[in-house]
Amino acid sequence: MKIYLNGEQQETQCTNLLQLIQELALEGKRFAVEKNEMIISKSKLEQAILTENDKIEIIHAVGGG
Repeated sequence: MKIYLNGEQQETQCTNLLQLIQELALEGKRFAVEKNEMIISKSKLEQAILTENDKIEIIHAVGGG
């Protein structure tokens, strides 16, 4: 299915946001997820089903000093 990830069109076989996070190797890291302009808590990622043309924004924290 086609989704938009951080503004870029992308094909994915993932059916929920948790699978997408795992595919992107972000599991265990600090990040925030927005689906169609709604923030999704990490505890709800598995229940957040992906559908055609969803707009997903993922912001991950990068430490520095």
